[in-house]
Amino acid sequence: MVEKTGKPQTHKGEGHRKRLRERFLSAGLSGFQDYEVLELLLALNTPRRDTKNAAKDLMKTFKTLPRVLEASAEELCQIKGVGPSNSFGIHLIKAVADRYLETRLIQRDVIQDPESLLVFLKQTLGYKDKEHFLGIFLDAKNRVTASEILFTGSLTASAVYPREVIKRALTHKAAAVIFAHNHPSGDTTPSKQDIRITRTLTFALKFVGINVHDHIITGSDGYYSFAAQGMMGKFNREIQKINERD
Repeated sequence: MVEKTGKPQTHKGEGHRKRLRERFLSAGLSGFQDYEVLELLLALNTPRRDTKNAAKDLMKTFKTLPRVLEASAEELCQIKGVGPSNSFGIHLIKAVADRYLETRLIQRDVIQDPESLLVFLKQTLGYKDKEHFLGIFLDAKNRVTASEILFTGSLTASAVYPREVIKRALTHKAAAVIFAHNHPSGDTTPSKQDIRITRTLTFALKFVGINVHDHIITGSDGYYSFAAQGMMGKFNREIQKINERD
């Protein structure tokens, strides 16, 4: 849009936005506050309006940048200055980040390089507001071949189907599996149901020749590894005793 003077119409904060762009082009996001990251992101779909207040309101409402990225379109659009195109842009960036980390994980030996797996799990599951149960499928050399959300919602015996898990593992030609799920409460302590389901899946997959290496629970206070706590070893010893009796 052009005014009668022939000069392009500007908006309040345009100089500030230009400086943010220049900072990003010079040094990436180093030194940026989270609301400034959101300013730049919102500006992609709001070229003619200042986005600083909307970015600050997003941070005020959702508290952290990851929770902004995980928010639903309906939740995002309740913020003044955030519309459907902004919501789409935010979700697209999150999806691209998830795909990037997943792609980097493929063909990586996560037994030898567990840190890459933990980064992926924190990004993928760490800030979701309901439980997601993820299967990470490995080949005979413990390299990741695929990952897939298998179930959503509270983990119960009636919600997790061993037959479906086996089917997905066979589809991916997996030699081994690592399971992971999140606790939205932030507390990564496994529940009795978590332990029961892990044991059931370990037994079921073992009898079709597929090993379960670990089950990792993620939360805001860190993670819990069944393998590191000796639980996977315990389950495998139980299986060995059953095989010896037979």
